[in-house]
Amino acid sequence: MCGAFVSFGSLMVFTFGIFLTALTKQFGWSRGDVSMAFTVTALTVAVCSPVLGRLLDRHGARKVILPCMAVFGVAFGSLALLTNHLWHLYAVFVVLGIVGNGTTQLGYSRVITAWFDERRGFALALVMAGVGTGAIVFPSLAEWLITNLGWRMAYALLGGLILLFGIPMTAAFVRDPVRPAASGEAPGKERGRQAGSSVAEGVRTYAFLGIVAAIVLISLSTNGVIGHLAPLILDRGFSGQQAALAASLLGAATLLSRLGTGYLLDLFFAPRVAATMFFLSALGIWMVTTSHQLWLSYAGATLIGMGLGAEADVVPYLLSRYFGLRAFSELYGYTWSAYAVAAALGPLVMGKMFDRTHSYETTLFVFVAFMAAAGVMFCFMPKYRVTAERVS
Repeated sequence: MCGAFVSFGSLMVFTFGIFLTALTKQFGWSRGDVSMAFTVTALTVAVCSPVLGRLLDRHGARKVILPCMAVFGVAFGSLALLTNHLWHLYAVFVVLGIVGNGTTQLGYSRVITAWFDERRGFALALVMAGVGTGAIVFPSLAEWLITNLGWRMAYALLGGLILLFGIPMTAAFVRDPVRPAASGEAPGKERGRQAGSSVAEGVRTYAFLGIVAAIVLISLSTNGVIGHLAPLILDRGFSGQQAALAASLLGAATLLSRLGTGYLLDLFFAPRVAATMFFLSALGIWMVTTSHQLWLSYAGATLIGMGLGAEADVVPYLLSRYFGLRAFSELYGYTWSAYAVAAALGPLVMGKMFDRTHSYETTLFVFVAFMAAAGVMFCFMPKYRVTAERVS
């Protein structure tokens, strides 16, 4: 949870919109130009996630997470030295994308799914709560740092937090479960590594393709809104602090949704739980789009966060139930690739459409339809293929 708190999926994603306004003012770049950095890092994540997943399946979490977190912290902090060249911004975000998913739930989910079975959903939720906690803390913290110390110092301090908090906690406590060596088996082999489907078997199933299709729609919509939530609220005449509070409320809802969804996954059929959350998130985007009252924007941001939180729990849970642990991280990596490509397009589409029309409204209505469609897809998911992973 502590590692996920300062991960790419928490610190970088949920502060991007806060730094966006500061960078456009400092360098005179358009919102579309700065949004391209998010696109660059998301596409890099898409390319690198399956590779990181394969490394996690073969070598375990610690050997992947720790070096990725070190590079992530240094690269994020180096944004304090940003020059008036867009290529400099994009180059740093390429580095962030290469190592980013090694710091987030892709890395930690492998450990959790190997340790837990009966309460796997809630165990995953507790780890994902680290991202939700970061989503609450970091938008307001970044806004305060930028206002009082400047955006350069904000980048430097947040990068240092990754190195001084995330790395020691991960090094001290993250352990892959092991079992006693059997005949002909290497000592310390991970439990459950060979259980379940191979990558080739998994990617051809309706369940996997349905998960990926829904993820694309969810990621495109939620990341598009998150990346521009603060500017959208600022454009309506509200303050930077009020915009940061909306982002924090979204993050708080993400945290609560992850805990609640994880608990429900252990009690009910997971796709039905997911569908409910995504329908609520579609309602949230509609509220943000149609309302110019601050409290309704806050309520809409909260509902969007509920859908975002549910996605993080549901995907690894379903992958483990449909396909087991044999190639869990690599399959998860492919879903992350789909997620990242869509995440790359979401803020970019929002930024480019705003640059053309000076309005977010049409794009947001499309996102409402996408979220509703994702909910419908989960209503038609098949039954689990793997109901237990006892690996004692």
